[in-house]
Amino acid sequence: MRILLIEPAKAPLTLGGEEVFLFEPLALEYVAAGVVADHDVRLLDLRLHPELEQHLVDFRPEVVGITSYTVHVNGVKSLFQRIKQWNPNVLTVVGGHHATIRPEDFFMPSIDLIVLGEGVFAFREIVRRFQDGGGFDHIPGVVCANGHRTEQLSHAPADDLDTLPFPERGLVPEDRKHYYSEWMKPLASIRTSKGCPYRCSFCALWKLTGGRYLKRDPDKIVAELSTIKEEFVFFADDESLVDAARMTHLAHLIERAGIRKRYFLYGRSDTIARNRDLLAIWKRIGLERVFVGLESFRDEDLTYIRKGSMVRDNEQAISLLHDLDIEIYASFIVRPEFDREDFRAFRKYCRSLGLRFATFAVMTPLPGTDLYEDVKEKMITHNYDFFDFLHTLLPTQMPLKQFYKEYTDLIWNAVSPRDSIAFLARYPAREMLPTLFKSFRLRRRMRSAYRDYEMTST
Repeated sequence: MRILLIEPAKAPLTLGGEEVFLFEPLALEYVAAGVVADHDVRLLDLRLHPELEQHLVDFRPEVVGITSYTVHVNGVKSLFQRIKQWNPNVLTVVGGHHATIRPEDFFMPSIDLIVLGEGVFAFREIVRRFQDGGGFDHIPGVVCANGHRTEQLSHAPADDLDTLPFPERGLVPEDRKHYYSEWMKPLASIRTSKGCPYRCSFCALWKLTGGRYLKRDPDKIVAELSTIKEEFVFFADDESLVDAARMTHLAHLIERAGIRKRYFLYGRSDTIARNRDLLAIWKRIGLERVFVGLESFRDEDLTYIRKGSMVRDNEQAISLLHDLDIEIYASFIVRPEFDREDFRAFRKYCRSLGLRFATFAVMTPLPGTDLYEDVKEKMITHNYDFFDFLHTLLPTQMPLKQFYKEYTDLIWNAVSPRDSIAFLARYPAREMLPTLFKSFRLRRRMRSAYRDYEMTST
């Protein structure tokens, strides 16, 4: 059968996304791996190739699967409508994070099936049954468009990540040179674990595994890593470092295998602060960047979001990473309640840390999180195009125009000019000017983001 898997692009209203980074479509590469041996499979990354109708005409797919985060929901529903208009007989299947959290958002005539959780085995069974002319009853984790769940979601496939095939990375070889995060380009992705043992109120990832931290066999990780051609590798985990013994063992295996890559991974500040030897080992084998969710400059804010770490952990982690010459991808959260003094104190604090790079997300109550349940009645919009971590979904203490002025000033002034220049120096010379122009465009767009709320309904 001809199967088309689609990675959606962001909506015009949505900020950030592929304007600032572009990771490979790893989830769809996993799904493709389950069916590529027996079927003609294509992967269409609409972030790079927006011509949907032309691909439909050229390939004539019989099955179309699309993945979706919350911010993509509106666009994905529109894509399915266009696909069914082109050919009503195409079997349409949606999966991904939002489909797992809120399948009811995809109850519509143009979507036939919704896959919850890990999609590799469910999608393979869907395709087999469709080819044989059968129905879709009793496929674990599959929901029909009419809202009938064929069987209660089974966690069995997700419990053992080693049952999953290696992602099929050969479907879009020409696209791989475009995947990046800042100066790390081209950037491959690999998943070594799933879930998180912590309970942050703004995150739903820990709920998808029932609070468990699922881990792959380190030998299988090394085997997959040896097939990756890119120099830069991102660990697409919910949290990479939480099991220090496992990561130490993995580092030694990578070193013994003679694999030399430049790594980018997630790590909690309290985990980093407790494990200097672990970070030193990873530095030795190629670790260059760690994404650290520092979140705030105040303990009370960290307590509010149930982060489980404190400002002192953040500062110890930063000091340790600086000592080891490991770059810090610092991530913070801006609360809608901030006033001018909060923004100024935040900027001053970030400058004191000596960071070369920092990102700031507006606190976003995503569906499926405890935060969402706490504040959903207060939200000023439920339009999923705004769920980009840069638009506020909650009332702000200041007028929106003033909030976005302060917010934009925070983003572009939290790092000193000297440190910003040092960070920019990491880019190849040919990409420095385009990167600066892109940053300036995004800055102007964010400064006027308050107008977006006037142009769309909730």
